[in-house]
Amino acid sequence: MGRIDKNGKPAGTGKPVTDNPWEALRRFTAARIALGRAGVSLPTQAQLAFQLAHAQARDAVHLALDVDALTAQLQERGIGAAGETLVLDSAAPDRLAYLQRPDLGRRLSDASRAQMLAAPFAVAAQARPYDIAFIIADGLSSLAVGQNAAPFLAELMPRIAPENWRIAPPVIVRQGRVAVADEVGELLGAKLVVILIGERPGLSSPDSMGLYLTWMPARGLTDAGRNCISNVRPEGLRYEEAAYKLHYLMSEAHRRGLSGVALKDETAGQGGELDVRGNFLLGGE
Repeated sequence: MGRIDKNGKPAGTGKPVTDNPWEALRRFTAARIALGRAGVSLPTQAQLAFQLAHAQARDAVHLALDVDALTAQLQERGIGAAGETLVLDSAAPDRLAYLQRPDLGRRLSDASRAQMLAAPFAVAAQARPYDIAFIIADGLSSLAVGQNAAPFLAELMPRIAPENWRIAPPVIVRQGRVAVADEVGELLGAKLVVILIGERPGLSSPDSMGLYLTWMPARGLTDAGRNCISNVRPEGLRYEEAAYKLHYLMSEAHRRGLSGVALKDETAGQGGELDVRGNFLLGGE
């Protein structure tokens, strides 16, 4: 601990905040490093920034998903015709129950399940008529899917168009968790399901979206049967990078008939069209 002079400033520095020698590394990360200190405390600016980030994370958790706005965004990008998007609810009746009972967010409400069992889904699902189904759920950050789901899918769709996959109508699930996609995908009759979901907010990323892919979805599957792509957002894993990785996993899942721990993401080794950014720890720029 450094000495403090009579004016409350670190002795010998001539300024109220003592800089951290790691200051130059801050340009490589949004993590809270090299904040400096004022005496034995954080500088006021860093403390206020922390409080703002904490408030933004809390807001992201409790903010209700604007289904109408999300549906409009999808339609503007040609994803789901008017009236085609299915809007469902999990078994969690409200946000408090969703947060306290994770199990309720993993299955559909009775009303939504009955909606899915109505024709034509009840008959069509037996033959798995769809090659892929996209589910969008608020998860722990409706802000994340509200900002990222539609533009990400707009980036992905041209990549998968040459595959000629039969795509199910888009589905939005309120108060949903990852596993709800297994039930929805099974009832739709999809061979492969991808759920776009808001991830638990961090103090530098309240808008991070996750992608989970499952082959032959069915209730009761565990996380070992899924593949995950995390932190999809402009300041994290960019849409084009995430779309490239997801397309690879989707293609391999169809080719090999599996997902999860048996399916590895080998896009980094292939290089491909990804703009691999340098790692400062390895001397990149």
